[in-house]
Amino acid sequence: MSLKLLHSVLAGLSLSASVAALADDAAIYKERWETFLKAPGQVSFGPLEEVVGAKPKPLPRLTQPSIPAAALAEADAYAAANKSSTLIVWRKGKIEFERYYGERNAESLLVSKSMAKPITAIAVGRAIKLGYIKSLDQSVADFVTEWRGTPKAAIKVRYLLDMRSGMLEQGFSTDPDHPLNRAYLDTDHGRHIVENYPLVATPGSVYGYANAPSELVALVIERATKMRYAQFVGRQVLQPIGAKGGKVWVNRPGGLAHSGCCMHLPAESWLRLGLLLLNDGKVGGKALLPKGYVAEMRRGTAQNPHFGLGIWIGNPWQERRGFGAPGRPGPQVLHSEPYLDPDLFLFDGNSNQVLYLSPKYDLAILRMGDTPPAKPEWDNAKLANLIMRAVK
Repeated sequence: MSLKLLHSVLAGLSLSASVAALADDAAIYKERWETFLKAPGQVSFGPLEEVVGAKPKPLPRLTQPSIPAAALAEADAYAAANKSSTLIVWRKGKIEFERYYGERNAESLLVSKSMAKPITAIAVGRAIKLGYIKSLDQSVADFVTEWRGTPKAAIKVRYLLDMRSGMLEQGFSTDPDHPLNRAYLDTDHGRHIVENYPLVATPGSVYGYANAPSELVALVIERATKMRYAQFVGRQVLQPIGAKGGKVWVNRPGGLAHSGCCMHLPAESWLRLGLLLLNDGKVGGKALLPKGYVAEMRRGTAQNPHFGLGIWIGNPWQERRGFGAPGRPGPQVLHSEPYLDPDLFLFDGNSNQVLYLSPKYDLAILRMGDTPPAKPEWDNAKLANLIMRAVK
């Protein structure tokens, strides 16, 4: 066979393989889209990539809880009545209560939904500490180089975390090709976000809660560190804090991780992530995050005082708080009363999955699970204030 003919054959094989891959991607997207359209909460998170964590020693447990038994029993009943997978109460260095519901146990990998967003902020802080990222105010275009010379070059790293990127806020569309859907379900969702996701406001000028900015954190981390997102989170976040690993949804085998929604970790790993922040970014006296970084995470913005860098802020109190900008329409989460610790902050994701962190009471409360029943309405202040009131 002549060299020219060989090149022609190989080119034909390559083209055939590319066409077949495109057909496979289209079929996968169609299946994901049809599932999502029928039940948005039932999308299959796959394929999954392993996130290698630590082989930790169990966190200390208090055999005789300091929190009154009646309060713990009431908290347990509230969690059980609201389709919880787990409830853990930690105070002053020790776990005082831990329960798993249904078939869940301490080894179960729990789907984070938007509780993954605080991980993106922790990962960025760790990357800054290690020198991979200069600062929160560095342009995202230094990593997403496709944006250089465009209006999106004004997006700072912090804007991906505090939801002030200026990119289209979260919503719903029945158009399968809408950027919201391609940015979530496509087998190359990162490319769609970079190339097609709309910029609708000047970066830094408005708050607009969305998955797309958080999803871009995986791309920033990978380009900054030259590591897979799962690898970086496992090695540089979970292992140093002694947390077990899990899995993360990637758009295709070897593709980009869904950093904004879909980390799967055991309950205690979620707790340890919160304890890292409660301890000002330190573990065993060693700083994993830059000095002052946790304070930055806990600082709201003029556009939304309730949201910092990936985390929610308890004060100022608002009886009903949505994930969107203040005053915007959409689902509102009930907070029946102010938090008893005005400095309380929390991980807060879809299905009312929460990790409350109270500096005043040296307290962490984790509730994960399915969406609670519509009636009686879930109260985001209930568990935290129930326990804080009992230990006053």
